[in-house]
Amino acid sequence: MVCALRAAMEDALRPLGMSVTHYSCLELLAQRPGLSNSELARGAFVTRQSMNVLLQALEREGHVTRPAQAPVGKVLPTRLTPRGRRKLEKASAAVRSVELRMLAGLSESEQSVAFRIMRSMTHSLRDGDDGA
Repeated sequence: MVCALRAAMEDALRPLGMSVTHYSCLELLAQRPGLSNSELARGAFVTRQSMNVLLQALEREGHVTRPAQAPVGKVLPTRLTPRGRRKLEKASAAVRSVELRMLAGLSESEQSVAFRIMRSMTHSLRDGDDGA
């Protein structure tokens, strides 16, 4: 299922010139402005090197800004620009269309059960392996 979802998201984002990693980066920055390269890499499940390449491209395209020098230590906090927010809005709409397609065959009741199960699985993963 995860592979099918990722493939559908890649297909929906491709016309926008984006990948799932690209979208994840923008979404993370919208939720938590000022994240570092390392934090973004962890959040998007890519290497720091891959994230650095992506951030350089996003910076060139005007979607994010980073200071020329780190305000503290070596960390360059990254922030979305207004242009980046507009790009994220379009990408979010594309991803939402995938979500709607994925849920189309389920009744409201089935959707509620599915969301409850996914929420439970998410909480179990966040709690760690206490019971294992």
